[in-house]
Amino acid sequence: MAQYFEVHPDNPHTRLLKQAVSLLERGGIAAVPTDSSYALVCHLDDKAAADALRRIRGVDDKHHLTLLCRDLSELANYARVDNRQFRLLKAATPGPYTFILEASKEVPRRLSHPSRKTIGLRVPEHKTLQALLELHGAPLLATTLILRGQTEPLNDAREIRDAMEHELAAVVDAGACHQQPTTVIDLTGMGEGGEPVVVRLGRGDLAALGL
Repeated sequence: MAQYFEVHPDNPHTRLLKQAVSLLERGGIAAVPTDSSYALVCHLDDKAAADALRRIRGVDDKHHLTLLCRDLSELANYARVDNRQFRLLKAATPGPYTFILEASKEVPRRLSHPSRKTIGLRVPEHKTLQALLELHGAPLLATTLILRGQTEPLNDAREIRDAMEHELAAVVDAGACHQQPTTVIDLTGMGEGGEPVVVRLGRGDLAALGL
């Protein structure tokens, strides 16, 4: 049964977020708000939790999971980033963008794309999620909260609890999110002199990045 934590979106109660972090550190899956839609998250280094995350979401190991990072310096620890890529990342973070980059050695091989050795990374702007990441002290593994068989993400925490209370350890309710996933941009080609490739148009504005 999922524990339900209702918090203020701009000034979340630390005690409640610490309880959610404790559940994540014990291998639980949580639904959390982001600056795009709600997401499912788990501990980065917990294989069983990552497997459960994929199973709940209904995706295989070829689906890019995303590392939610506190800031750009943390992101750079988990991806190989050159100067061109860094400039674009700096312009886009924090914000509703996910970037596909070559994974560094800090990323467990089981989490990167099996053939490309890439990983999705983002720095969210949502204050509750940033506070959760700060309390956790490391990135969280994440995927957009879309129910199996559906195409649109959920953005209401009570609906999420009703639909998934037996699959999740926690639901963090900070109010409704935007019902739109992130814009996904593949930056791997930039390392060889190529250009960014837009994989999915979402909430992030391409014009803000000069694309």
